[in-house]
Amino acid sequence: MINRIMMNTLETVFKSLKSAQAVLALQNRDTKDRALEAAAAAIEAAQEEILAANALDVTRARGDGMKEALVDRLALDPKKMQGITDGILQVARLEDPVGKIKAEWKTREGLFIEQVVVPLGTVSIIYESRPNVTADAFSLAYKAGCSILLRGSSAALESNRAIVKAIKKGLENGGVPGAVELADSGSRDEVDEILTARGWIDAVLPRGGKYLIRRVVDNARVPVIETGEGNCHIYVEPSADMEQVLEIIANAKLQRPGVCNAVETLLVHRGAAQALLPPLARYFAGKAELRCDRDSLAAIGPLPDGLVVKDAVEEDWATEFLDNILAVKIVESVDEAIDHINTYGTKHSEAILTKDTAAAEDFCRRVDAACVYTNASTRFTDGGVFGFGAELGISTQKFHARGPMGIEALTTIKYRILGSGQIRA
Repeated sequence: MINRIMMNTLETVFKSLKSAQAVLALQNRDTKDRALEAAAAAIEAAQEEILAANALDVTRARGDGMKEALVDRLALDPKKMQGITDGILQVARLEDPVGKIKAEWKTREGLFIEQVVVPLGTVSIIYESRPNVTADAFSLAYKAGCSILLRGSSAALESNRAIVKAIKKGLENGGVPGAVELADSGSRDEVDEILTARGWIDAVLPRGGKYLIRRVVDNARVPVIETGEGNCHIYVEPSADMEQVLEIIANAKLQRPGVCNAVETLLVHRGAAQALLPPLARYFAGKAELRCDRDSLAAIGPLPDGLVVKDAVEEDWATEFLDNILAVKIVESVDEAIDHINTYGTKHSEAILTKDTAAAEDFCRRVDAACVYTNASTRFTDGGVFGFGAELGISTQKFHARGPMGIEALTTIKYRILGSGQIRA
């Protein structure tokens, strides 16, 4: 009975989203941008209410034993709230892709063909405890002319409710409030209904850890735009500037260890080990645990006070820790580093630190990942940083969308064909 009631409720939501999308798809850029600006203003006006709701989520999460690196992703503060509204406004300033003619040509029969960008339709995003995703996904979908069903985790339930309430209030004058809905029953059955909503949901996007992503991919009967976990690597060559290297590694691991673009494994060329690993061990003492192979542990030498070191096991190379843990391995060459990354990586973000241009080019050409860096932190893999205003997630698949996904990921194409009475012989 409960499942039947939930299905009936969701069917009503699906129908409403479909109807709202038909209206939104016809709106021009100015109308959509004004609606986004109004939504941002409404979120700003509701900041105290949203922060109070978020405080309830954070308190509950800590009580349930959520580790602090993940609490950091859940928690909001005035600075993060400003980032949310700034992101919506940046999306409003982006060029509207809908209606853009990507190509046009004439056939030998005299047909004139245009390839036109159109909204993907009604989409759903299923995500974990990051309330900013609620606003990011809404703004990108709205600008792309798509209605969206948001399904966040129970850990951020109160935050998401407060944010969506503000968004819908902002859309009341001149916008399409029905273009955004929140699935908030908290039931796992709710996810299954979304994943099997053929004919209602045109695409679903999972954003979170590997278990969430795997569940969506394995059970969905609607198309999935797959995002991936971030088992990211940094490879250091002997020619690299070691002071610069230490800053980059520290940024990539310690700034926000609970995010998908944080580095999880450090690969060090044997020729760089003595110069890098002892100072790195001193820097990381009291800040992060190292999981070292035998050679990297030997290169560190006497362990500094406060440094936690464990012997690396095979599982560590394939783990997205999302914590203050860094796996460390010595390699003999760029070839071995590339082989290791392509074996254990998740095709997310990888980096080489070197002054050797040929090695950098080889690394970038052969590493299989959405984003490949030379002499920079992996933490830059982000839709906002890339200029997309916000992001739906980081796609690690190889079709339709790859890397940070912005508005374009929520569009598809339509062919418009103009004839003058032609029939096919």
